[in-house]
Amino acid sequence: MDTIERLESQVRAYVRSFPKVFTEARGNRLTARDGTRYLDFFSGAGALNYGHNDVAMKRALLDYIQRDGINHGLDMATEAKETFLATFEEVILKPRGMDYKLQFPGPTGTNAVEAALKLARKVKGCSRIVHFTHGFHGMTLGSMAVTANAAVRGSAGVGLDDAVLMPYSHYYADGRDTAKDFAALLEDDFSGVDKPAAVIVETVQGEGGINVAEFAWLREIERLCREHDMLLIVDDIQAGIGRTGPFFSFEPAGISPDIVTVAKSLSGMGLPLAMVLLKPELDIWEPGEHTGTFRGNNQAFVTGTAALEIYWRDDALEKETLRKGEYVRERLATIMAEHRHFEAEIRGRGLFIGLACERAEFGNAIIDKCFERGLIMETTGQADGVVKVMPPLISTDADLDEGLAIIEDAIEAVLDKHGLLTGS
Repeated sequence: MDTIERLESQVRAYVRSFPKVFTEARGNRLTARDGTRYLDFFSGAGALNYGHNDVAMKRALLDYIQRDGINHGLDMATEAKETFLATFEEVILKPRGMDYKLQFPGPTGTNAVEAALKLARKVKGCSRIVHFTHGFHGMTLGSMAVTANAAVRGSAGVGLDDAVLMPYSHYYADGRDTAKDFAALLEDDFSGVDKPAAVIVETVQGEGGINVAEFAWLREIERLCREHDMLLIVDDIQAGIGRTGPFFSFEPAGISPDIVTVAKSLSGMGLPLAMVLLKPELDIWEPGEHTGTFRGNNQAFVTGTAALEIYWRDDALEKETLRKGEYVRERLATIMAEHRHFEAEIRGRGLFIGLACERAEFGNAIIDKCFERGLIMETTGQADGVVKVMPPLISTDADLDEGLAIIEDAIEAVLDKHGLLTGS
């Protein structure tokens, strides 16, 4: 770690939580240089839904490199892009009755969000975007403007304008219908809310604390968008690509977003790739109006195509993710019942699960104890009080049992440290 500490910027974060030099990874296991093996319940913050170094994806990539396939092509036509587009249409769009044009804005999620916001403003001819409490959409200026985290916003160093904040589903503890509040503001000419171009929303707020929007709430937000001539943008960067079960997290809500942003696990094995899905009538870009040197990673197209072929030709992965998610929630509920001094709320959908600790300081304490015991996890939400349980979707029941046992042991260690274990 000396080289990392000496040369890398203080901005580094995850290396502080996991202070090891990692050398190998396969499936849901990582190996450090000292030989220690770790079970992964982190999944690269959602970029590794299929685990590390999937054999078929790796073979497809190696074959592509070996035959001197195009590695960099800007937005030129390449065989790898053509194959990815055709496969995405056949495997994802057509079976779901979806009609979208696909845009490659750059390699990361925030690139996709920036493109989505820019397009919405161009289409509607106005600048304001509605976003929600606890939402997170990226670390570039436009994305930060529609992100709620005060520390993230403060890091911008400039004013973040043209964004209108609204309360997310279940934001208030009294159960108020926040969609009704939003509707009232839109309908009142004296509310001070100027006409927005679009609404951007996550169906499950990952960085905000694994907050889950009710399907009825999402449908009402869509209705308001239609009634008030606003575009609906769903940020599916972390909640999508199977993390909640279906390929898109919004599918069970029965909504049809105008624009969808995806990234993270789109490439299948952690290579940078982001995409914007937009309704065809919104595709009013001029050629080159939104560019980027690395828009369209051809190696990521290769592995992304392999991922679609392996995991999305049928609904087996979706069903297994939903089953495993229920299993994890049930086990966590049992752990809580057996440790009455550990108070927490279980949140999430599929294998996108949060354990929101009543005492927020327990969050980081638990993941530290997990790491000591060979399990990699992270926290999220306010004061890092939500333990994020996010194993790769390919994890077996035995893997889940192993990780859950470590979590229980870590909870007991934290309780014991605070004198709360006796009588649990």
